[in-house]
Amino acid sequence: MPRQIDFRSVSPHPADEVYATMVDPDYLRARLDRIGGPGASLLEHTADLEGARYRLRLGLDAKDLPSAVRSVLPGDITVERDERWTREDSGRYHGDVDVAIPGAPASANGGMRLRDLSDGGSELEVRLEVRVTVPLFGSKIEAVVGDQVQRLLAAETAFTQDWLSGNGRP
Repeated sequence: MPRQIDFRSVSPHPADEVYATMVDPDYLRARLDRIGGPGASLLEHTADLEGARYRLRLGLDAKDLPSAVRSVLPGDITVERDERWTREDSGRYHGDVDVAIPGAPASANGGMRLRDLSDGGSELEVRLEVRVTVPLFGSKIEAVVGDQVQRLLAAETAFTQDWLSGNGRP
C-alpha cells in the first residue's frame, strides 16, 4: 500500500519570485551541486512564465542509507525526478512530479502547489505517494523512503530560501 507524504513550507517571498527561482537552470544546478548527491545533474529543462518542465538526476550514497533500504537496494542509488509546473494565474502555480529509481522496485508521484499568501509571502505544498513493491518489507522501506523524501524537501526549501535571500548564490 503506498505511503502518502505531505510537505508544506512558507516563504517570505511572493510565489512568482519563488517560481522563477525554482525553475531557473542556474539555481537547479547549484542546488544539485550542493545537495543532489553523487552523479547529480540537470538532464532536461524548459521554462517560461507560463510553465516549466525539467528532469533531475540525484544520487544517494549507499553508506548514507538505512540498513532496511540497503538490504533491498544494494549500492548507490540513482533517482530521476521529472517535474512539471503550470502557471494558473499571477501568484498561483500547480505542478506534478514523478520519481523513478531505475532498477529498483520503488517510485513516487504526486502534485505540488505554490501560491501567494495574504501577508505577501507564499506557500509551497507537496503531496506524494511512495510505492515500494517488495513483499513483506515494502511498507517498512516506504516509511524510510518517506522520511528521506521529507529531509530532501526540507533541504531543498532551505537552499531555496538562502538563494532567494542572496546567500546561496555561487
